[in-house]
Amino acid sequence: MGKVLVTGGTGYIGSHTVIELLKAGYEPVIVDNLCNSKIEVLNRIKLISGIKPKFYQIDVQDKEAMRRVFEENEIESIIHFAGLKSVGESVQKPQLYYDNNVGSSKVLIELMEEYGVHNIVFSSSATVYGNPKSVPIVETDPVGEAASPYGETKIIIEKMLMEYASTHKDANVALLRYFNPIGAHPSGVMGEYPTGIPNNLMPYITQVAVGTLKQLTVFGGDYPTRDGTCVRDYIHVVDLAVGHVYALHKLEEKPGLVIYNLGTGKGTTVLELVHAFEKANNMKINYVVGDRRPGDVTECYANCDKAYKEMGWKAELSIEEACRDSWNWQSKNPHGYE
Repeated sequence: MGKVLVTGGTGYIGSHTVIELLKAGYEPVIVDNLCNSKIEVLNRIKLISGIKPKFYQIDVQDKEAMRRVFEENEIESIIHFAGLKSVGESVQKPQLYYDNNVGSSKVLIELMEEYGVHNIVFSSSATVYGNPKSVPIVETDPVGEAASPYGETKIIIEKMLMEYASTHKDANVALLRYFNPIGAHPSGVMGEYPTGIPNNLMPYITQVAVGTLKQLTVFGGDYPTRDGTCVRDYIHVVDLAVGHVYALHKLEEKPGLVIYNLGTGKGTTVLELVHAFEKANNMKINYVVGDRRPGDVTECYANCDKAYKEMGWKAELSIEEACRDSWNWQSKNPHGYE
């Protein structure tokens, strides 16, 4: 099956994808600078899969250090997750996001060229669509004005990879536009535990549930939606991880450039997710409705027919399962990977 370089492979989505890659017979080689993840993740991967993948603690922006990874391993494909991902922080520190996210991708593309690696799967985001004119979003919808510098970096990297694909006839590029990953590995051994105050809804809910945080603030209750809160497409992280394996299979067909939405195709409001969590786990979540947050779009969910038609992939797991798995992970690991 060959070696797959997984940048950001100890992160939330990266680590779950490594599990699915191992399951499918690939040999993942992880590169991560551990700025938003823990080394303990490697032990958890081994606990689940029986295999401890090769790991390099390197910042992808460090070209010389990255060269070593390519020299020491016959890399056949790349899955590029590494990047800073907080919408709010990107509004406050835009330059950090451009340097880190775009800079690391530039290094990766240069090394692909240098070492003759033709296949790359890029972890993009639904934020590239900006504030969509209509939902559900399809892949041919215009890539808009991103609502945040974080979203803007995803647009820039997508453009870089599109240009790479158009100028290199051997290149195969999959841009995967994710919606909102939630959930955890069903074993309860691995899940999402961001450093500091969580920026994403589910880890915030679980940290309130476990008592680490006092209450959840829902950003904005006056949107023109069913209950006044934002609508998102929440996808189980295991479904999302499996999508990357399907994308690698697709690249083996040498399709050139392909773009897929990875979501469930259903919109769920913030409050609906809170109530689904309460119901799935038979508990109450303490929350208040606060002001809107800059950079948030009203409604964003996917049409995922293309991924099914061209790769045979679709989301299989429900919101309830994601809520149960998230709580199973958090209750067994109240302090994350500490």
